Amino acid sequence: MQMELSRLTTEQRNKRSMNLDQMSTAEMLHTINEEDKIVAFAVEKVLPKIEIAVDHIVPSLASGGRLFYVGAGTSGRLGVIDASECPPTFMTPKEMVQTVMAGGMDAFFNAAEGSEDNEKQGGLDLQAKKLIKNDVVIGITASGRTPYPIGALHYAKAIGAYTIALSCNQDSLISNVADCAIEVIVGPEVLTGSTRMKAATAHKMILNMISTTTMVKLGKVHENLMVDLHANNFKLRERAKRTVSEVTRSSYDKIENALIQTNYKVKPAIVMLEANVTLQEAEEAIVQSDGYVRKAIDYLS
Repeated sequence: MQMELSRLTTEQRNKRSMNLDQMSTAEMLHTINEEDKIVAFAVEKVLPKIEIAVDHIVPSLASGGRLFYVGAGTSGRLGVIDASECPPTFMTPKEMVQTVMAGGMDAFFNAAEGSEDNEKQGGLDLQAKKLIKNDVVIGITASGRTPYPIGALHYAKAIGAYTIALSCNQDSLISNVADCAIEVIVGPEVLTGSTRMKAATAHKMILNMISTTTMVKLGKVHENLMVDLHANNFKLRERAKRTVSEVTRSSYDKIENALIQTNYKVKPAIVMLEANVTLQEAEEAIVQSDGYVRKAIDYLS
């Protein structure tokens, strides 16, 4: 295993930071910044793979399936961060996008690095989630060889669920297990082997892309506005008002009245004002239009 690890790009030394300990503060920051610039271009090269992933996730979620991120350490934490943003941003049910993390959720705060070596546990943790064929599982591992997410993908494939691998090494072990392998090659880290840096940045960018484009295609965005946000605090209620205003150009009083009627749900408020209908008529039109605001307004025209 030591020979295998030493060959991984993510474990190699970065020639541009060999004297990191002798650099000034400014030089270190400049070096890290220059390396970070590489990440976006590396992600650009795998956009076709990300497109394939999204085009499998959307129909799954639209038909009641779930999306699972599976990872250990930093990879698991990235999954938790992305999944936890979906309910407030897109008003998704908590079960729609979930993270299964090696060592359980306690490992988010307290590192449980030894748990990543248990391949069988990855499958058992998905089994506990009652994984079904219509679900999608993304195994996240910078090295591409972490046993826990690999075990999870083996289990998911056996169930018949669509599997996606996200790694930072070419021809990684986890890619051999997945239906869709996304290998984003960001090169050696500034701090040797510290994949919380460029590798994690690349993976977070890709998870952002996957969750955002998926939710747009599910009708949770109108134009570039969040029309399914969960407005449960002052900031989000004000954002809800601005969103309705941007779309409808109605008066402040009309917007506030509509949002009070909808309990600050933006979609029906927009449809009510744009189509001049009641809340019940707006909600029925949204259902008939599969949740898409534009289609609901056209439906009532």
